[in-house]
Amino acid sequence: MIKQLLSTAITAAAGASGKEAAFGGVIAAVGTTIAAALGGWDVALKILLFAMVFDYVTGVLAAVRDKRLDSDIMLWGGIRKLVVGGVIAFAVLLDQFFGNDAPVIRTIAFYFYLGREGLSIVENLGKLNILVPPGIKDKLQQLKGKEDVRNDV
Repeated sequence: MIKQLLSTAITAAAGASGKEAAFGGVIAAVGTTIAAALGGWDVALKILLFAMVFDYVTGVLAAVRDKRLDSDIMLWGGIRKLVVGGVIAFAVLLDQFFGNDAPVIRTIAFYFYLGREGLSIVENLGKLNILVPPGIKDKLQQLKGKEDVRNDV
């Protein structure tokens, strides 16, 4: 029993065929390249990616609830998220160009986009009638900047 379980686990991890192993290797290489272009797989990137996916999902749910689901809007929402990734990659390059030892420009870009994503999530949750704790709402407003905060969020 244990031998069969171990064999199944090894086969699942390594792939049952050469094609599966090659596909897994390609996915790993692409993921590593993207993470490197975005400045590394750190907590800031994880938080931003989570916020982007959560914003997209809550936006779709809010559109379904309001019966305003539009594939064109969803497409452009996804494209905007990809462009944000491009801006982050550009910020990484600017940090390298200016010889910054710390990722100053990347961090600024992260704060900006995290604030925008967070406010969008709060807005989507409001459309879904889900309350957001005031502490989270206040921190997101601080990330966004007081001059850009709308009173209806």
